[in-house]
Amino acid sequence: MVLAAVAVIAMVAAIGGLSLVRFYDDQLVRQTEGELLAQGAVISEVFALQLAQRLDDETSYGLPAQVLRPRAADPTLTPLVPMLRASDPVLPAPPPSPPATRAADPMAKEAALSMTGLLEEVSKTTLAGLRLVDVNGVVLASSQEGNIGHSVESRVEFQRALTGEAVSLLRERPKEAADSALEGLSRSNAIRVVVALPVIRHGRVWGVVLLLRTPMTLAKAVYGDRKNLGATTAVLLGVISLVVLGLSIVVVRPVRALVKQTRAISVGDVEGSRAIPRPRVAELAELSTSLEAMAGLLDQRARYIQGFTSSVSHEFKTPLSAMRGAIELLTDDFEALSAEQRKKFLSNLRADTDRLTRLVERLMLLARADVASANTEIAEVNEVVKSLEQPRVEVNAEPGLRARIPFDALNATLRHLVENGLKHAGPAATVRINARREADRIVIDVSDDGPGISEANAKRIFEPFFTTARDSGGTGLGLSIAAALLRAFSGSVTLASCARGAQFRVEVRAA
Repeated sequence: MVLAAVAVIAMVAAIGGLSLVRFYDDQLVRQTEGELLAQGAVISEVFALQLAQRLDDETSYGLPAQVLRPRAADPTLTPLVPMLRASDPVLPAPPPSPPATRAADPMAKEAALSMTGLLEEVSKTTLAGLRLVDVNGVVLASSQEGNIGHSVESRVEFQRALTGEAVSLLRERPKEAADSALEGLSRSNAIRVVVALPVIRHGRVWGVVLLLRTPMTLAKAVYGDRKNLGATTAVLLGVISLVVLGLSIVVVRPVRALVKQTRAISVGDVEGSRAIPRPRVAELAELSTSLEAMAGLLDQRARYIQGFTSSVSHEFKTPLSAMRGAIELLTDDFEALSAEQRKKFLSNLRADTDRLTRLVERLMLLARADVASANTEIAEVNEVVKSLEQPRVEVNAEPGLRARIPFDALNATLRHLVENGLKHAGPAATVRINARREADRIVIDVSDDGPGISEANAKRIFEPFFTTARDSGGTGLGLSIAAALLRAFSGSVTLASCARGAQFRVEVRAA
């Protein structure tokens, strides 16, 4: 419905725009002007022929003039081109023509009288007002009664035509009593098109043909062409319907499928959250794929949270159960227990308390690492690795290494790896740190010469709470924290293959 409404509004706006610029009005005015020019050209030629038959010397008759016509490719042609526009200035209606004070030219009058019947018949067909005027401005013949013998020499169109110019202009149309009778097709229009054509022979003006007619109104023109306009509108509406149908197939159906996909995501339906197979629109395909990826990520996060919660519960439940049992024994059988037993239970309580403290601290650090955001802080790699140098820890770093990661984040990551190496490689093992630059990355290898990591354990070492040193207080969060910290700053940590011991490879962006 929205697409259909937009299409119809666009069509109406286009039609309204044509009306706003008066395009159709211009066409009606120019159509009327063109008809008057054609009639005037014919009547002018007939009048010139009639007058030439009555003249002894054609070259000296009339007034000298310069013919002003549009240029044509053929110099022998003198075309009359309609140029009026509905927005052209409209002159006021002229006052009634007064009786002529000068005598009419006898030759011109005789020629004009012979054309009176022609003018009347033409006027009946074309509905135009026609007048033949001599060079003195006296009306010699007219399609309307009462104008013969009157003078039009004061009218601007007549004066310009005497110079050889073909004149077209707009005048106001005065209200007439016949308007209410709807005698003409254009009685309701407020303007008239006036044309004044000079009758020219041998470069001299022999007279002027005056023509006038009211152009048809837009409403009546539309009504007169209602069948064609109705058919055109029907075709446009049909095209709009097809376009809307096509757009609904291309756009609306995929959008509905996207809505269905989002609903499936909201209820956790993995199958329903898959990408639309054929969305037809590239942007919708990209959106659907992104939604599928988001649904997968949400599902992965949900599983991670579920597993993480279960692990946290287990890790806290074990020391809490042990602490509760020890407290109950100390409370119920305090006197029955020996001093050595009481000391052992208190030592266990302290150990469990320390373990819970470490768990809380590591969980808080892991949470901060998960939500850490990348920034523009730069770490001097050489300073970080030098700060880790100690007995059983050897450091080797290229000079001038700088990485796009905060100093504290890189230091915490490498410290976890060093502590793991010292703890698991054995008391006689050595941990080595080697830092170098490869292309746009800083690579830091942390290796030891201990017994290494078994293949089964290698697959799980980055899982939260996985540890092989639980009895010695291990929390299983060190490597998870290191991985989360590096991931927040576009870095990574992986277990690299080596001939002996264990080797972790840290990669961060070079500054």
